[in-house]
Amino acid sequence: MNPTRYWIGVVSADHADAAAAGGFVQLNHGKAGALERMRGGDGLVFYSPRTSHPDGEPLQAFTAMGRVRSGNVYQAGGGDGTRPFRLDVDYLPAAPAPIRPLLADLSFIRSKTHWGAAFRYGVVRVPEADFLRIAAAMGCTFSVAGPTSD
Repeated sequence: MNPTRYWIGVVSADHADAAAAGGFVQLNHGKAGALERMRGGDGLVFYSPRTSHPDGEPLQAFTAMGRVRSGNVYQAGGGDGTRPFRLDVDYLPAAPAPIRPLLADLSFIRSKTHWGAAFRYGVVRVPEADFLRIAAAMGCTFSVAGPTSD
């Protein structure tokens, strides 16, 4: 049995809304790399620096949370001819939560002054305690003992 791992994906709020409505995650402009590290049962939360990509209003909030369903990466057919890689995710009821009130308590953010640097690669693995702190701020009950199949 593999332990649950926890991830933050960085996407605009409109992309987070589309992913939650579609039951999937797509990161880093549809590249497979980050998704290939995720497994069924892993926790995922979206951090949205802006309301929309690329020039939306600043938001700086966690916007959606869920659990990776199977960990099987697949390519979806985009209406614009793209073929982004995705994973299926079961999203949970959660309210957006601003990041600033959480900064002092999130251990994965090393520099509390330059905290945005933690998100520069589009996905970051975080400790369970940080993930659960974010879930609580979002009013979300995330069960650590959820499914863990690959």
